[in-house]
Formats: sequence, C-alpha cells, structure tokens
Amino acid sequence: MLKQCQENEVQLLKVHGDEEFLPFEKNTFDLVVSSLSLHWVNDLPGTFHQVLSCLKPDGAFVGAMFSGDTLFELRCALQIAEMEREGGFAAHVSPFTEMRDIGNLLTRAGYSLTTIDSDEISVGYPSMFELMHDLKGMGENGASRTRKNILHRDTLQAATAIYKEMYGLEEGGIPATFQILYFIGWKPSPTQQKPSDRGSATRSLADLDTLDSLDDMTSADDKKTT
Repeated sequence: MLKQCQENEVQLLKVHGDEEFLPFEKNTFDLVVSSLSLHWVNDLPGTFHQVLSCLKPDGAFVGAMFSGDTLFELRCALQIAEMEREGGFAAHVSPFTEMRDIGNLLTRAGYSLTTIDSDEISVGYPSMFELMHDLKGMGENGASRTRKNILHRDTLQAATAIYKEMYGLEEGGIPATFQILYFIGWKPSPTQQKPSDRGSATRSLADLDTLDSLDDMTSADDKKTT
C-alpha cells in the first residue's frame, strides 16, 4: 500500500508502523486520520492515548471503522449451520466495537469535543461464496488465534442456503451489511470553545417550538427600552 501511494508536489514521509506502537514524538501532528483499520487493533484505549500524545494541542483525530452489526447476516448463517450440522458453533466473524463504546473510550483517553456518527452500507452478492472471496481479497478474513481453522463443506452448503433463506433479496442474491462508525475528537487546548456554565441558559428546550415568537417579543422590548 505504501508503494502504491504516489507522490506529488506535497512532500511525503512513508512509515510502515503499528497502530499499537506509534513511532512518533509528542505534539507532532495537526491531524491524524484512520480509515477502516482500527477494528484490527487489540488495545483501542492504548492506541487512542498514543494518537492523543502525538497530536498538537487543538489537533484532531478523525477516523472511520467497522462496528456493531457489520456482517451480521454472515455471522448468523454460519452459527445456525454449524449448530445444525456439528452440534456447536465457533466464531468466524471478528467482534466489532459498539458505537457507545467508542464515545466512552475517546472521552476516557482525554479527547474533547467528540462527535460520533454511523452509517450502514448494504452490498449485494450472488451468494455467500462471492462474499467470502471478497472478504479474503480485502484482507478481512478471520485472524483470531483461537479461531476454528476448518469449515466443513456440508456446513458451508447449509450456511449458504440459510443465508439466502433468511436474508435473500427479492431480485436474487444476498445482502452483506457493513456498519461504518465515524468519529472525531480534539486534543484539549486553551483556545477551544468551552461549554457554558450549568444554569446559564436563557431558554428552555420545552420552548423550542416558540423561540421565534420569544425572540420577536425580546426585540420589541429592546426597542421600547431604547
């Protein structure tokens, strides 16, 4: 991937590193971006701390990662097929971090002004085998040390039928769901915006639908006073 990253007029420094052991000094970057790699990190809290350390004050950490319900169809089909054919099941799809957990981890690591959002992308495939072929090509096949190394042929055939029966598309084929979680966190800085003090609000959320009329009344009172 580093070799395929073509250089242009912007000077680049290519580093083959590890997210869990970042080789950068403190206060180095204005921005750190991570795209769909953090689901392979074993120590997310440690990685978040290291990214925070190498950011400059008021620097931003922007990321996207697979989460939650990613590939839930494949997971369910394999589990049911193994239960039917082998009397038990093993994990063949890696676990993914939940949206609520990322917010807590960012806050505990020391980030401020955090924002989190998510999106679901459904990709159609002719069958489960094409999906598994694509996952292998993406380098996203299971890598757990305790994973089951063998999937019997009859179990795979049963899983394919179960997948199509439970989640098959009307026009044919099957869907594969990828849930993408997006987040941004900032390294604290004295120049950042600060939340207002508790109790300093001049309007109530209960009056949200009448704010326009309240603002008009306030403007009229100001004119009378003037």
